[in-house]
Parts: sequence; C-alpha cells; structure tokens
Amino acid sequence: MTNWIHVCTTDDIDEEDLIRWDHGDKTYAIYNTDDGFFATDGYCTHEQQHLEDGIVIGKVIECPLHQGRFDIQSGKALSAPVCVDLITYPVKLEGDEIFIQIAG
Repeated sequence: MTNWIHVCTTDDIDEEDLIRWDHGDKTYAIYNTDDGFFATDGYCTHEQQHLEDGIVIGKVIECPLHQGRFDIQSGKALSAPVCVDLITYPVKLEGDEIFIQIAG
C-alpha cells in the first residue's frame, strides 16, 4: 500500500534548492527546480552523506562530500564517484502543499 504524505509548502524550499525531510526511519530530499518539485532518498549512495548540504544545479544535485552528481528527476547517477542511482518518489501539489508518495 502507498500513502501520500504531506511534506511542506512550496514556500519552504527556495528555487534551485532542497530541504531534508525525515519520516519514520527514512530521510528524504525534496527539491524545487525549474521543472517542478521532486523527491529522492536523502543520502548519497556513495558514502551515505546527506544531500541536504549539496548544491542544486538545474536538475542535478551534487553531493557535498565527494561532488558526485545525480539527476534529481530520475535519480540517475551522473558522475564519479557515485555509480548507484538514488530512489525517487512521486510528488504532487495541492495548492501550495507538497506531498510525496511512499510505501506504508
């Protein structure tokens, strides 16, 4: 079963930025890009560094530890040292409220 969980409002995330969101025993990264809002797992797949201090460049998140890059929309690993993709999650907006869909 999947659930839509309220995360934050659109005003909580600056353009070309992200926020950390913790829910249960998982942590997520919620992004604001020119193409909309997206959600991925919160930790880099290389050495478990949280992406919250990373840099958003267009549709790419750069890990703050070793500068590995991921495509925010697809989760695809784009540059070394990362080689394992991020898990992504569906996002929906209801007015200015952001929800992500997670297994429950």
